[in-house]
Amino acid sequence: MEITSEEIAHQIEKAKKGKQGAFKFLLDYYWNEVYGFQLKRVRNEHEAEDITIETFAKAFDKIETFDENYTFSTWLVAISKNIQIDKTRKKNASIYSNTTDASNEQVQKIPDHSPTPEDKLIREQNLAELLRYIKQLKPHYQDVINLRYFQEMSYNEISETLEEPLNNIKVRLLRARKLLAEIITKKE
Repeated sequence: MEITSEEIAHQIEKAKKGKQGAFKFLLDYYWNEVYGFQLKRVRNEHEAEDITIETFAKAFDKIETFDENYTFSTWLVAISKNIQIDKTRKKNASIYSNTTDASNEQVQKIPDHSPTPEDKLIREQNLAELLRYIKQLKPHYQDVINLRYFQEMSYNEISETLEEPLNNIKVRLLRARKLLAEIITKKE
């Protein structure tokens, strides 16, 4: 079935009103375009997937700022490109600081890579506390966290296990991680 520009505009309007089905539609419709664009740029499936997930998260977070005078795919690709450029800069800054005698002033300009609240908990071996936080999530978020991080399943394996589309799993995992980070940050 051919999807019209009117249908896409309608879904964007629904997404601006917070309708989950519209977010899913937009993710399903544009995922391959953004992922394919990133795969050509970074030539690494895992990195391309991560950037694509971040792209949709950022786009959905800022959907009310989308200007209908532009095409949605162009907007997504621009977001994606900026995320990838930022990641490359951070990676290069990190490599630079490790391979040169940079002055303190230069080192201070490098982005902060301090551990996230989740990293701190895991590093402190406080698994019981982390599990308590995970238990505060809704069951369908607990499931994807458990399968991904404790059973170390791939996105495809989780999709098959839960009998759900791959893109749903990716967005759900993204949302679960965001919610978990918020819970951890509130507790500290």
